[in-house]
Amino acid sequence: MEQILKLREKRAKAWEDAKAFLDSRRGQDDLISPEDEAVYDKMEAEVINLGKEIERLERQAVIDRELAQATTMPIKNAPSIENGKANPRATKEYNDAFWKAIRSKHGYEVMNALQIGEESEGGYLVPDEFERTLVQALEEENVFRSLAKVITTSSGDRKIPIVISKGEATWVDEEGPIQESDDSFGQAFLSAHKVATMIKVSEELLNDSAFDLPSYIATEFGRRIGNKEEEAFFVGDGEGKPTGIFDDDGGGELGTTAASATAVTFDEIFDLFYSLRAPYRKRAHFVMNDSTVKLLRKLKDNNGQYIWQPSVAVGQPDTILSRPLVTSPYVPEAKAGEKAIAFGDFGYYWIADRQGRNFKRLNELYAVTGQVGFIATQRVDGKLILPESIKYLQMKAS
Repeated sequence: MEQILKLREKRAKAWEDAKAFLDSRRGQDDLISPEDEAVYDKMEAEVINLGKEIERLERQAVIDRELAQATTMPIKNAPSIENGKANPRATKEYNDAFWKAIRSKHGYEVMNALQIGEESEGGYLVPDEFERTLVQALEEENVFRSLAKVITTSSGDRKIPIVISKGEATWVDEEGPIQESDDSFGQAFLSAHKVATMIKVSEELLNDSAFDLPSYIATEFGRRIGNKEEEAFFVGDGEGKPTGIFDDDGGGELGTTAASATAVTFDEIFDLFYSLRAPYRKRAHFVMNDSTVKLLRKLKDNNGQYIWQPSVAVGQPDTILSRPLVTSPYVPEAKAGEKAIAFGDFGYYWIADRQGRNFKRLNELYAVTGQVGFIATQRVDGKLILPESIKYLQMKAS
């Protein structure tokens, strides 16, 4: 923790030095020479690299805390309850049988215990405790999940009532009639799109009792599925996948359009900020690609202050105009016609997780290479419930 704080302070100082250098070398035309720009780029690269090192150390700290926890938990009550009934997938018998079936090619002796979690498509639903591990892995890999509202469904489509238009008050004369003004309601539907990945493990590792198979599977599941989810939550078109916030149909609303196809000004960021209604700004985040952040680092507000500010506190994000900044490689870059920056309350984006991730072992497919394949699947959907809660900046078309 102390090392992280020192690096944050070092990063903040490096950024102040970079800003001071930039200000001191600007000419009357507000530009700098190519030689000075090369020096500034080097100083800015140090800020970026320090940020990456801080993120790496913070991830390590999270892992260290997890590993320091007890590996077993005392059973203080009955297995988890689901719809008023004990959930069989929460029992130790099911957990043991599941991992025996995953590790062993001939797991017929455990099939009876697994019948309760058998899927029609083949494979088995993962035990409850391991499913929580998988969800945690997804949250670590998918930055969008930490911003959105996540719900769990048991089956079928989920209908969400939404307000299409709101009623309003009116001024009336004394004893005059009061006009009706009702809210009108609609429904948003969240489905369950299937996303899958295949994980291969050598038979030698699989037979090695020291190999932490659950941890390896959870890590790979989180990385692969999490990345694919995050991409869809941003730019998905809703066809066999979630609808992203940048989708033309079902995404956020246009806040402002940049005057350039490759650059963004402070006034345009300011316009984007105030295009979002005040109730949504309270919990709003800026979201953009790392390459776009690089464009904004040189921008100042009307008081001469840089709008991008690095975080100096552990666990706190960098900010733009005092609002948290989140970056993702799946947000479009600032290029002609692209929606490059989103600003809004992402809590109005709902992610629906279908309860029960599925794993299936493939014994013969990779037998020639001495490997065993595992298919991991989950069903998920995502949709922005209130389009007005997220505004985006679109670059000028070329």
